[in-house]
Order: sequence, then structure tokens, then C-alpha cells
Amino acid sequence: MFDVGITEVLLLAVIGLLVLGPERLPKVARTLGGLTRKARSSWLNLKRSIDAEIQAEELKKPIKKMQDEVRSAVGSIDQQMKKATETVNSTVGGKPGTPSTTSASATSPSGTSPSSAGPFAPTPSAPSPVTATPASATRSADTQPADNDRH
Repeated sequence: MFDVGITEVLLLAVIGLLVLGPERLPKVARTLGGLTRKARSSWLNLKRSIDAEIQAEELKKPIKKMQDEVRSAVGSIDQQMKKATETVNSTVGGKPGTPSTTSASATSPSGTSPSSAGPFAPTPSAPSPVTATPASATRSADTQPADNDRH
């Protein structure tokens, strides 16, 4: 930055001694040294923060690239799923979004069609309801404490 040699520093010290005198020169030198330290410290902090921002930007680039790759992969998979859905729907013969006609003509285990049994008829694949009994109802008389055991 500044190229200051030893001769320039000695010249400034002699001029300072002549202008300020021997009483005030040490105090001014301490003040100038403190200001120089603060300026260097501020400069280093600024440099570190700029370096940190540059590193953060460099780290964001691969993340952004990966996000773009994932988005394109998701778009590709979405297109393939739409094609597969269209292929399945055209093979089955139904329209997209509606059930096929072959499942409506199926018969239930009782021999009747599902539509003739009514809308609330149980389906064979539905699980049967299970009733749970409370744990206190399943205790036997010998596991409950007797009143005469208490003191």
C-alpha cells in the first residue's frame, strides 16, 4: 500500500519533535499508534467479511446447480408418469380420471353385482371391526387386591 521506509519515519519523528516538543510527542505517538491499530483492525475485519461472502457465494453455486438438476429430473419423471398413465388408460380402455368399465361388471362373492347390493353394502376387502375391551374389565378377581389386606 504505502511504501514507508525507516528514513521517512525518522524524518517525521524529527519534524514532530521540533513542532510538538518533547512533552507532547510521546502522547501524540501513542494516539497515532492506537489509531493505526484500529484502522488495521477495521481493514482486516472488512477483508474477512468480504472473503466470507465470496466463499458463501461459491458454496451457493453447487447447491443452485443441484437444485436445477433435481427440478429437471422431477419434470422428466412427471412427464414419464403422464405418458405411463395415458398408456395404461388407453390399454384398459377407460378415460383418464374415470374407473374402467371392467371393474364395474365384477360380481361380489355372493354372486350379485356390487351395484345391486346398494351403496352401503360391505366389500369383501374391508376389514372387520375389532372391539377392544378395557384393561380393567379383563382383570380376574384374584389379581385385584382384597379389602382385608389393607391396614
